[in-house]
Amino acid sequence: MTTEQDLIEYFKTLGLEVHTTTKARGHLGFFLDKRIDISKNTPQNKIVPTLLHEFAHYIHSKIEEDSAKTGGTIRIIFKTDEKLDEELISVTNFIDEHFKCEILKKHKEKLKTEIKKLDIKIKADYPDFQRSKPFKEFNNAAKGNNLRYLLKFDRVRIMPAFIWEKEKIISINTLEQDFPNLKPAFADYLRLKSLIRKQRRISNRISKIKRYYKRPTELFARFVEAFYTDEEKVKQIAPTTYKIFTDLLKSGYYLELSQALKIAHSGLFIV
Repeated sequence: MTTEQDLIEYFKTLGLEVHTTTKARGHLGFFLDKRIDISKNTPQNKIVPTLLHEFAHYIHSKIEEDSAKTGGTIRIIFKTDEKLDEELISVTNFIDEHFKCEILKKHKEKLKTEIKKLDIKIKADYPDFQRSKPFKEFNNAAKGNNLRYLLKFDRVRIMPAFIWEKEKIISINTLEQDFPNLKPAFADYLRLKSLIRKQRRISNRISKIKRYYKRPTELFARFVEAFYTDEEKVKQIAPTTYKIFTDLLKSGYYLELSQALKIAHSGLFIV
């Protein structure tokens, strides 16, 4: 059997269900209620690390019962009051490139540049324009017409007032078509507002990702994953956490995790 098959067989002896043909809720892996799902799209070289990552969640749930709901605590899972957050984040940063949110950050910077360009264009016609203040000239032009809806939404469906009329859709992408007499500066203002909304959504997305990754149960699972992947690197970037973890591992504090790591390294499991 392969190492991954050995691990799966071991997990099953502990009463865990393991599925490898699902989408794992959009992740590489997922753990919930004694069930581990590994996405069928997980790269081959990531299967064993992902199995260990999800198994670490299982171990954490045994040590700290409500960790799946509460996110757990570093104090309990590492049995210490020492501040390990910085080291654990360094390990997460090493093992999981998604934590850096580089693609999202690049997109955010691109939007920032586009917003500045639109700002300059609007000021060419309206020198007193400020993004932080109401654009009075636009607001006056938008009174009593559908244009005002695009201040908050990129696409709006306008329902007819009478049954013989057709519904109408207006969009940021078809401004000149929907409003043929619209001043260029006003069109630029609506596009600027749209970009600001996108920028805000990206910022919220980055914050959400950061909060997720910094949950103790995620920090612990990624530490276990990194410990298997490159133990020397983990020892180098997180010496205090490494010492605490290895001592607890040897003492049996992490229950069946020690055996799982042995199987993962040796590729041998005998029932």
